[in-house]
Amino acid sequence: MSETGRPTPALNDSPLLRIRGLKTHFTGAEGTARAVDGLDLDVEEGKTVGLVGESGCGKTVAALSVLRLVPPPGRIAGGEVLFAGRDLLKLDEKAMRAVRGRRISMIFQEPMTSLNPVLTVGSQIAEALRLHLGLSRREARARSIDLLRRVRMPAPEMRAGEYPHQLSGGMRQRVMIAMALACGPSLLIADEPTTALDVTVQAQIIDLLLDLQEELGLSILFITHDLRLLAEIAGEIAVMYAARIVERGSAAEIIERPLHPYTRGLLACLPGRRGEGSEARDEQWAPSLAGAVPDPLRLPSGCRFHPRCPLAEERCRREDPPLRLSSSGRAVACHLAELETRDERAEEDER
Repeated sequence: MSETGRPTPALNDSPLLRIRGLKTHFTGAEGTARAVDGLDLDVEEGKTVGLVGESGCGKTVAALSVLRLVPPPGRIAGGEVLFAGRDLLKLDEKAMRAVRGRRISMIFQEPMTSLNPVLTVGSQIAEALRLHLGLSRREARARSIDLLRRVRMPAPEMRAGEYPHQLSGGMRQRVMIAMALACGPSLLIADEPTTALDVTVQAQIIDLLLDLQEELGLSILFITHDLRLLAEIAGEIAVMYAARIVERGSAAEIIERPLHPYTRGLLACLPGRRGEGSEARDEQWAPSLAGAVPDPLRLPSGCRFHPRCPLAEERCRREDPPLRLSSSGRAVACHLAELETRDERAEEDER
């Protein structure tokens, strides 16, 4: 059972990252905002898991909670974050610093605000190498240039001596990737790493990440609002809404057979999706999502999606649906969704 008293679906047997019942709250004068509320998620070694949802669903706070970087007045109120079998929430700060950057790294959404404007990009990469690996200044500089070359930075020797404002958005994101990979982490958390980039540069960054994953055996937790992007890069997708996972499954299943109304709404919003797939054949689904993600200070009763759901019934307004697991590994938190077993799916495919 999770801390919410709801059954916790079994995920993978021994993933690199296992999150169970994670709760992160922000308390202020108006009350307590539940930004993450009972999150369960696994990331297997060498695999990519996509975490998708609109802005305000809690995706970034969940990522910061893994690294224990939640800014005040936020606090982790409960749960477990097991990394390679160790609960990161129980480590002291010294031990946690050895994990950040060294074992788990994060690429932030906007590199211009993440990079120090008064230091050259080469010196910022070198700082992590000296801190975690104990390299000398000369060794760290040489390694920094090599890392910039590895992430396909043009003229890496020259760029290492430049400041963030002298680089393009794509170049700054390559610097962030170089910094994240500097110490050879096992897990990379990529938080909307391509949002501010044009389509061409976005494709280059995605190709770079996939190539580096194959080369280095990285596990990646990829956070985005773009389901189309996850269909190309992730093996598994978890859909997050109002601080919780509402659907989980393989990327192919989520895209082709979405079960939760929210997932279907996200897919219907994608350009070119109208007239395609099961969600387009159902006349009750519009190619947009009405309303907005609820305020975490004022979460609705029952299913948190019911104020926006075109199929909501009285039960949805009263009862909070648990995250139910099928025998095939699909999970969904919806009173109206029908989970298939492997046998049922096989029979349907045969027909």
